Amino acid sequence: MIHVEGLTKYYDDFCAVDHIDLDIKGGEIVGLLGPNGAGKTTTLRMLTGYFQPSMGDIRVKEFSIHQDSLAIKRLIGYLPESAPLYKGMIVYDYLNHVASIRGLENGAKQRRLAELADMCGLREIMHKTIETLSKGLKQRVGLAHAMMSDPEILVLDEPTSGLDPNQIVEIREIIRRIGEHKTVILSTHILSEAEATCDRIIIINRGKIVADGSTQDLTAQQGREKQIQIGLLSASAEAVTAQIGAVPGIMRVEPMASQEDNLLRVNVICDAQTDARADLYAAIKATDWILVEMSRETQTLETIFRELTREN
Repeated sequence: MIHVEGLTKYYDDFCAVDHIDLDIKGGEIVGLLGPNGAGKTTTLRMLTGYFQPSMGDIRVKEFSIHQDSLAIKRLIGYLPESAPLYKGMIVYDYLNHVASIRGLENGAKQRRLAELADMCGLREIMHKTIETLSKGLKQRVGLAHAMMSDPEILVLDEPTSGLDPNQIVEIREIIRRIGEHKTVILSTHILSEAEATCDRIIIINRGKIVADGSTQDLTAQQGREKQIQIGLLSASAEAVTAQIGAVPGIMRVEPMASQEDNLLRVNVICDAQTDARADLYAAIKATDWILVEMSRETQTLETIFRELTREN
């Protein structure tokens, strides 16, 4: 459906997107994750034809962004982070105006407005002025705008930004329903939203793709290490590093600062295939240290995201 090759965007001397290669299949819901300034919005704007790439190509079906930009735009519905709505208009009048711009007439227009009112939950607010709506309802109106021409691809830039938890769940459900029939690409800062909504997650950092796959795939790919945190009384960092470092499967031992007197906290990194907790306990039991804490950090999308996007 979508083929991206060598996609690059410069702003003067700053490289915002750096030679991205990407393929998206029809019917996928793809989440684009990354810290602020990672290049997510710039990538989406190039995908929609809003920005021209500095280098590289985007192909949607048989169309190239360089020769067939208008044909690609006809296949895409786009909702930017702040929906560009005419706030003084009534919801029905606004969507009716959008339908006219998109070339819908008479019966076809009324059928589409009715479909979108049901799809986006707008039945109860069609008579209200847009400026009186909550941000969540405005996002629904913007989503209906983006869906007006029944595009094959829907691109959403931070669709739940600034919404409360209930509104996030509502928008998420709408996106899931749309994704049953269309290709959806969305950017988000909310990791739980990406896990709950997306079939596939792409993490971007400093303009480059650093991970690509389902949550399960990413966990398997990045889960080469496990972390076990322990807290010990009456122990020195040097002695703990030597004693625990000798346990089979332990890759390294990282003493951590503690604000509690006489308590040493240690982060133990071990091989992902090894459950070293029993051997750790045995090694500690052989000393006069007192074990007061032991917990294992499981690999989640959040820990993967932090690991892949941290500065160093």
